[in-house]
Parts: sequence; structure tokens; C-alpha cells
Amino acid sequence: MQPICLSFDNGPTPGVTEMVLEVLGRRRIPAMFFAVGNRLLDPAARALAERARAEGHLVGNHTLTHGAPLGLRGAAEAVREIAETDALLGPLREPERLFRPNGGGGALGPHLLNASAAAHLQAGGHTVVLWNAVPRDFADPEGWPETALAMAEAATEPVLMVLHDLPNGAMRHLDRVLGLLADRGVRFLAAAPETCVPLRAGRPMPGFAGYVSEDPTP
Repeated sequence: MQPICLSFDNGPTPGVTEMVLEVLGRRRIPAMFFAVGNRLLDPAARALAERARAEGHLVGNHTLTHGAPLGLRGAAEAVREIAETDALLGPLREPERLFRPNGGGGALGPHLLNASAAAHLQAGGHTVVLWNAVPRDFADPEGWPETALAMAEAATEPVLMVLHDLPNGAMRHLDRVLGLLADRGVRFLAAAPETCVPLRAGRPMPGFAGYVSEDPTP
């Protein structure tokens, strides 16, 4: 089977992210956590982001509000979604400066970023991390394990899987899923596969333009 990089979006969530960190720690599996900026205003959630970083996981920016995708927003609003979350993350985002846009159900395309957001990310030395497997644990908290396993079995290139540390009960299946993947010989990656990184440290990679739309007309 192909190697897998695990990522967790939309947290940190007190009462859930702790469980995720405990499972990852026990199994010695690295992961990425993409935080929604507004959640970091809660001291308990901020402490979980700090714990994730202290335990060796990467922490990145997943916009301020996780509202409409940035490619569908005004120029200034899209940049603010990135910049204000960077400020809230502070040193937790260094040195990688990871950013993941939200894509509405895991879709990829030019709705992810507008031209101003893309320029801001390039100028700021950000690395944009996308995905190629979304088992939709956020919508199917009981059925996602089978979807995730099927995606892993079918993969023909390294997998960057998006899960969500949200309070819907989905993460109570995490340990079982990781155990089944480990039993099948999966190697877990600490870094994102190159195919899922269209912008690295501010340098556009092939295909980056495909995730960028023009700024909306004022």
C-alpha cells in the first residue's frame, strides 16, 4: 500500500483533539493539524495546538472562519482570513508556515484561492498543503472508516488524508483505523507528498495556477 500522511482539520476541539493526540502518540504516528483561527481564541483550544506542536506534529493555518472558500471571496477579505490566523498561531506556524484552504466538501479547484490570497501566500513564504483523500468523517461519523480503508487500498500514489477533530464522534474510530492500516503495512509520513503541495515556501509548483481564481470584480 502507498504511504499515508495524516492531517486533521477544523480544530482544535477540546474533548476531541486530546483523544487524537493520545492515539497518535501511542502509535508514534506523525500528523498535521490545520487550525481554524477563531478556535484559537479559546485558551483550551490554543493549549491543544501548543500540545500538538510540542509532541512533534505540524500545525498550520486553515483560515480564520472556515466560511466560503477564499476563491469566492473579495480580495481583502481572503487575505484577512490568512493573515489573522497567522497572527493567532504565532510561533506555532514556524518554520513551515503551512496553509490549507478550505474547499467545500474536499473539492479541489480554482475556488480555493483568489489572486490576492495566492500573492499573499507567495510573498509570505507559505507552503500550501492540499489533499487527495477525504473520507468525509465530518458527514459520516460511523461509516468513514470503511471509506478511508478503501481509499488507502485504491491509492496509486502517496496519500494525504483529511480527517477532522470535531465533536461528532468520528474520532472514536481513529485507533481502529490506524491499527488496520498498520497491519496492512502502511508507512505514515511526517511530511506532505509533493503531489499535494502546489506552493512550497512561497515558490509555485506545477499546477498551482489551477487552484487560483481571479479576484472578483469590485
